[in-house]
Amino acid sequence: MNSRLLTACAGIALAAAMLASPAAMADEALLKSKGCTACHANDKKLIGPAYKDVAKKYKGDAAAAAKLADKVIKGGQGVWGPVPMPPNKVTDDEAKKMVVYILAM
Repeated sequence: MNSRLLTACAGIALAAAMLASPAAMADEALLKSKGCTACHANDKKLIGPAYKDVAKKYKGDAAAAAKLADKVIKGGQGVWGPVPMPPNKVTDDEAKKMVVYILAM
């Protein structure tokens, strides 16, 4: 009985991941197309912080999405070290989508 329940739960989790996958893939593609992955990676620090570290730092901060979307557009410096993040040529909507994707990690 337990193995059937475990198999069912695994199947449900896999189906949920597959349904969410196209949107997540689109948001990840947006990050790549805007050059973000030249300095950032999901799980390791490159020039800038790992996306997972950003999500961890801002977990529970209700103002984080707006603050980070603004930083993506205008650039910033000092939060993660001395290397500045340059301003990015993205729309408000694109910045929000990218930040929501990052904060969900």
